Amino acid sequence: MKLNLKNPIVFFDLETTGTNINSDRIVEICYLKVYPNGNEESKTMRINPEMHIPEASTAVHGIHDEDVADCPRFKDVAASIARDIEGCDLGGFNSNRFDIPVLAEEFLRAGVDIDLNRRKFVDVQVIYHKLEQRTLSAAYKFYCHKNLEDAHTAEADTRATYEVLQAQLDRYPDVLKNDISFLADYSSFNRNVDFAGRMVYDDKGVEVFNFGKYKGVPVAEVLRKDPGYYSWILQGDFTLNTKQMLTRIRIREASK
Repeated sequence: MKLNLKNPIVFFDLETTGTNINSDRIVEICYLKVYPNGNEESKTMRINPEMHIPEASTAVHGIHDEDVADCPRFKDVAASIARDIEGCDLGGFNSNRFDIPVLAEEFLRAGVDIDLNRRKFVDVQVIYHKLEQRTLSAAYKFYCHKNLEDAHTAEADTRATYEVLQAQLDRYPDVLKNDISFLADYSSFNRNVDFAGRMVYDDKGVEVFNFGKYKGVPVAEVLRKDPGYYSWILQGDFTLNTKQMLTRIRIREASK
């Protein structure tokens, strides 16, 4: 089924040095931009992560240090990527929990001001797990009746994700609406304030912490009663995006 789009949507996939969204870096990015009229544009680029690619990660995606030694750093291409996705919604496979947080961290490190929170995020894996419980390769086989060749390469995974979503719309017309806002809501586990999910919105739309001793407690209340908690987070092993969003809340509350 052709996607019913109001805005372009960019399906993307990252290959990285590891799975820690705080510290691991992108080594390959592929994105497929789909326009409301159905036109498509794709781009794949290797990135020098400026750190060693662990052998365990290379075993997954096949990219070695020497493969990216002469490639641009993310900060060299960040502005170009930001322009490509400007005004677009975003789609991926496990993207809400991994790819989007990692991408946000890379933009912040590069000093590129892009507000990803304004976008709608469609996570095809969440839709798949809610309905079938499988991996991307199995999803591709199940929905598209094809074997996923070159799995764990960004380009193959990106296009497979796009095709799986189209097939999901065909398969579940009574459950899924061909509408990006609906799909973004359906593929969201919770309403994250920050991409790492350290803070979420409760059922009243209030920002609350989602971890630790203050789990479930409004962020504004914690900032007021325990101001040292803010400093602890800023100095701790939290994502730049988490620190950024917490700082915005702190500034907002201080201005009241």
